[in-house]
Amino acid sequence: MSDTIQNRYEFVYLFDVENGNPNGDPDAGNMPRIDPETSYGLVTDVCLKRKIRNFVEIVKGNQSPFRIYIREKSVLSTTRKDAYEAVKKNEASVKNIIELGRDWMCKNFFDVRTFGAVMAVKENNCGQVRGPVQLNFARSIESIVPMEVSITRMAVETEREAEQREKSGAVQTMGRKHIVPYALYRAEGYISAHLAAQTGFSEGDLKLLWDSLINMFDHDHSAARGKMNARKLIVFKHDSMLGNAPAHRLFDLVKVNRGDSDSKPVRAFSDYQVRIDRSNVPDGVTLEEKI
Repeated sequence: MSDTIQNRYEFVYLFDVENGNPNGDPDAGNMPRIDPETSYGLVTDVCLKRKIRNFVEIVKGNQSPFRIYIREKSVLSTTRKDAYEAVKKNEASVKNIIELGRDWMCKNFFDVRTFGAVMAVKENNCGQVRGPVQLNFARSIESIVPMEVSITRMAVETEREAEQREKSGAVQTMGRKHIVPYALYRAEGYISAHLAAQTGFSEGDLKLLWDSLINMFDHDHSAARGKMNARKLIVFKHDSMLGNAPAHRLFDLVKVNRGDSDSKPVRAFSDYQVRIDRSNVPDGVTLEEKI
């Protein structure tokens, strides 16, 4: 794309959860993910990317050039077949077919040119792409104490289950769900202009990414996830492709602390204060609050 981004970016993203499970751990009975040494809550980058992909698919209808490669229940080799069919009939060299297939995937799939993808497999090989947008794991501002809540089900799924319930004298089936009463999470991200030039990540793609981070939780509600909201999106834009300051120096300008009282558990975003040290933003870097 001719309007690929020409600036490096970093961003700080704050989101919260109330009475929900933001990212269950399948290795721990779907409990909210935590750091076992500190009890800080974790949300993986994969989880956040999934929500971005889902939002883009809703907004763009899975149409080129905003198709989504990593979709629920998709067969990836079949999806890549479109790329292979589009380029192999005009190119005899296997190496060129792979390169052209990779370029075709970047051109037509938003998540490939944004996050990258490993497509170097035997069937419909389209190589590998390093994406310009990368996210760290999100971590809660404070340690969390997940709750296990008992739930009941009045109906049954099968006649056998109904018979077992009748024999036991039970009138309902017991179950469990895991929630976090409240937690504020912080994620940090990076956008490389040099990698964007390789994948074609454009100014339009960048705007769509910001829109996704701002709005994606409004289209991802479920009983399991509770109430989740995007709270802050703080963007650092460099004046150059290489950048004008180290990322960690920019991230350190954003501090999140407890408000007036730290004697009780946090239960709302208003219990925190977000402070941005604007006076120490380095030369050549522009700070913008999207939320």
